[in-house]
Amino acid sequence: MRVFWYDRAGAAAEVLQAGDWPQPEPDAGEVRVRLAYSAINPTDVKRRASGRELGLFSPIVPNNDGSGVIDAVGEGINPARTGQKVWVFGAQHGRPHGTAAEFVVLPARQAVPLPGDVSLSEGACAGVPVVTAYHALFADGEITGQTVLVTGGAGRVGAYAVQLATWAGARAIATCGSDANCQEAVDLGAQAALNYKEPDLAARILNAAGGKVDRIVEVAFGANIAMAPEILKTNGTIATYASDAVPEPSFAFNALMANNINIRMFTIYELDPLVQDEAFQEVSPVLSSDTLVHRVGERFPFDDMIKAHEAVEAGTVHGVAQVLVAPDLEHQ
Repeated sequence: MRVFWYDRAGAAAEVLQAGDWPQPEPDAGEVRVRLAYSAINPTDVKRRASGRELGLFSPIVPNNDGSGVIDAVGEGINPARTGQKVWVFGAQHGRPHGTAAEFVVLPARQAVPLPGDVSLSEGACAGVPVVTAYHALFADGEITGQTVLVTGGAGRVGAYAVQLATWAGARAIATCGSDANCQEAVDLGAQAALNYKEPDLAARILNAAGGKVDRIVEVAFGANIAMAPEILKTNGTIATYASDAVPEPSFAFNALMANNINIRMFTIYELDPLVQDEAFQEVSPVLSSDTLVHRVGERFPFDDMIKAHEAVEAGTVHGVAQVLVAPDLEHQ
């Protein structure tokens, strides 16, 4: 099978290699997926650039997300799953083989059945962004009737968080880095979207929300935490999955404690498997384009895997970067 891999950390063009490997075979509890699409997220390029898992295994086939068709099952897995169209979650986490290949083997629970009206291209958009958005919104219970602030509301996770919050009966207020992105967030269902680069953001959030918000889905924890006591209700929650700009933030403990603010920091890869499974089961039925808009930012031929990694790393892809592995599977 054709595959891309790396065995040292660094820039995509310097460390990603391409070649042919033997086709993998599923062990007990696993399935093999013939991939139609591989999806690249920021987490994938960070793993490759830092080489943070190379001490655990090497070489590494990158990319956690994708979609395809199960073509073989291991012991203990119902043979009827063969031929099933699936979306793939977290293929490379804790394992050396991700979706930058024609086939991937992974635990059966991480190959999630696609509803009949959801295309393989749409399914490849799910994975990391959708599960992150879902957990950030619902980890502490129902949000119906609440007001949720989604920072980075036009980002990969933020765009799904806006849509899922609206779907669940909450009011979504978004912040974005440009007027165009603000309009996109509104188009996706946000009640209001505010350019965070303009002054008096906290006051504008309070005005748009009609008061303090119940929950914050936070992509820039360190950059925004100082504003939280002003805009978040007593007993409110900040659910945060990133703090890239300020990786070691400091914050006003007393101001947050006095309002019983809950700070939920998480990475979806380390969630309890039962919590992950619940997210898969809840998310999969709503992947239909009738419910969610799936934004494919750019598609790349399989041979351009390096260019795809470079584009995600450069931040030039607005939406999901998809690599076309075997898109003809879409019509089989």
